[in-house]
Amino acid sequence: MNSKYIQILTLVIVFAGSAFVVFLYWTEPRTIAEVSVKGQVVLGTYTINRAEFDQGLGNFHRDEFIAARAAFDRADPQKRDAIVQFYTAYSYYRQGWGRISNDDALFRAGVEAADRVTAIEPNFRIADDSLKMKTAYELRAELDEGLKITLSDFNPLRLTRERK
Repeated sequence: MNSKYIQILTLVIVFAGSAFVVFLYWTEPRTIAEVSVKGQVVLGTYTINRAEFDQGLGNFHRDEFIAARAAFDRADPQKRDAIVQFYTAYSYYRQGWGRISNDDALFRAGVEAADRVTAIEPNFRIADDSLKMKTAYELRAELDEGLKITLSDFNPLRLTRERK
């Protein structure tokens, strides 16, 4: 074998090894199984677990929000799918909403999930007709409003308001 080919082969091996090390530092996987998932995210081939998403969606529509979020987390472990993250944020809103007061911890978690949606897809719009809020911006505004204490919070007619 010619020494020129050996040098080229050595450079290719060194380059491939360096690229793999850079990939590992960039994605920071914690386990060997996570290397595959992180690689899918980097390459743009990441998909959600559809069965878990469907189970979470069923739980969401039955108002079983804790179970729905658990299924959504299993469906989208990397939190990279806008639809799953929107339903997650909406479940925090629905569980935290109250006629008299809202659960601030759940609303803050909902804000974080809504922010993930806008980071993934800024012009996101859901096609689910059963939801009154269709965009992450509407949901975020409702969550932010629920976190504020205003004079209207003490209005007795507030007891007649409906959850979105």
